[in-house]
Amino acid sequence: MIDFKKEISDILSKHIQGLQIDEILEMIEIPPNPQMGDFAFPCFKLAKTFRKAPNLIAQEIAESIQAPNLFEKIESVSGYINFFIDKGIFAQSVIEEVLQKKDQFGASDIGKGKKVIVEFSSPNIAKPFHIGHIRSTVIGNSIHKIYRFLGYKTITINHLGDYGTQFGKLIVAYKNWGNRQEVEEDPIPTLLKLYVKFHEEAEKEPQLEEEAREWFKKLEEGNQEAKELWQWFREVSLKEFDRVYRLLNISFDSYAGESFYSDKMPRVLKMLEEKNLLVESKGADIVDLEPYGMPPALIRKSDGSTLYITRDIAAAIYRKEHYDFDKNIYVVASQQNLHFQQWFKIIELMGYEWAKDCVHVPFGLVSLEEGTMSTRKGRVVFLEDVLKKAVEKTKEIIQEKNAGLENIDEVAKQVGIGAVVFQELSNNRIKDYVFSWDKTLNFEGETGPYVQYTHARACSVLRKATVEITNSIDYRLLSGEDAMNLIRLLHQFPDVVLEASKKYEPSMITRHIVDIAQAFNKFYHDTPIIVEDESLQKSRLALVYAVKQTIANGLGLLGIAAPEKM
Repeated sequence: MIDFKKEISDILSKHIQGLQIDEILEMIEIPPNPQMGDFAFPCFKLAKTFRKAPNLIAQEIAESIQAPNLFEKIESVSGYINFFIDKGIFAQSVIEEVLQKKDQFGASDIGKGKKVIVEFSSPNIAKPFHIGHIRSTVIGNSIHKIYRFLGYKTITINHLGDYGTQFGKLIVAYKNWGNRQEVEEDPIPTLLKLYVKFHEEAEKEPQLEEEAREWFKKLEEGNQEAKELWQWFREVSLKEFDRVYRLLNISFDSYAGESFYSDKMPRVLKMLEEKNLLVESKGADIVDLEPYGMPPALIRKSDGSTLYITRDIAAAIYRKEHYDFDKNIYVVASQQNLHFQQWFKIIELMGYEWAKDCVHVPFGLVSLEEGTMSTRKGRVVFLEDVLKKAVEKTKEIIQEKNAGLENIDEVAKQVGIGAVVFQELSNNRIKDYVFSWDKTLNFEGETGPYVQYTHARACSVLRKATVEITNSIDYRLLSGEDAMNLIRLLHQFPDVVLEASKKYEPSMITRHIVDIAQAFNKFYHDTPIIVEDESLQKSRLALVYAVKQTIANGLGLLGIAAPEKM
């Protein structure tokens, strides 16, 4: 595909002194309206150098450029130099790239095999896998897919919350009120009830909290009974979680959770002591971070037990030594911003220059319409219930609109789960939002089912075609406004993927494929595709194929299927 921005920057560099080609390249924009050109260069920054008004600079440069065959015209408007690409060349460059690369359109080797760890999902065992976990799960999965698409070697880690004082609480609750058979039959809901009961009883009998701390201390020290109960809680939880991951078609390279690092803590504590970073405070050990504008970080409690921060430091050191990562990404809620700032700084103070390669990707929180979710109070919406309900509703809609569809169960699953995932990835990740059944299962408007249906519609057009798409395509026949709007959006797709990787923002891809779907549906409604003129049909089919492939590639990067029939 021709790099039009690069071509333009090369041309402009001959007329602009004092700016490097890379600087010119960064300044080139895509106008909001195609009538203002396909690309535009603002001249405002040049006013001081040229000692002229931007509109005069733009006019002089535009008039002095000898327009090569690449452009229909070059003109100046209000301080901008606007470039209009030859429509036939533009269409050929973009569509041939898609026809050639197919499911690799938009991919690149920019990563050059560098290792990127993506830690995401990371639910707590023995607790519900609820709707609040979907954000980390699907954002992280998409970031991993985007990075892999760009030539990085990705390693996915599910850092399970399988350690900490909560397990002392659960052991106390199980020993007091638990029943093994009930846990085996319905693990998570039963364990949740025990966890809720513990907090209810602890309000009446505060000594239960002390018992819980003692049991966690026993677990850390290797007590046989504590270890066996903890291992059992972990196993039954993972079986439950696995059902949800299978529904979402998500897998992990590692399930090494907090417990994996329990025997690696003494080394970390020793290193912190050797670096003179540990300070004693009221019997506990802290790292003083006040010189860096942060509160002190508690590393070891007065009873000798460790905390999240200690385990995160140990985990990062292990990952660097084990995987030798180039980037270590943590997809964790924005509530934990301070936590990550603290231990990233501690890693840096320990002398590890790779601390700069650790990245926290925060996201906003999910709340329920009736208020904030609380595991302690048992107020949660199970993620599995959301996904299953979405599939059921989708099947009802399909049976109503297309009862004869083959593989109806498979398509209902692809579309229903796609609807939930797409909604999650539709908005900027940092925004908080309220979970609503109505919005999640509304298939109208800018939704996953709408984009999937557009893909299926394109597939249907290609099935009905009376000619084959061959190499001999007259791309000048695609000069209409609707066709060119589509081609411009397809041309932008690789840049959108790259930008999404830089900003860790899958919603950029989500929004872009909605734009493509909307532009295609306008083209489809206003432009006959299966026409008698074979050359015209062939050129329009090539565009339909390019749209179908680009939408499928975009959905794939979001972790969503692209059904060919709906």
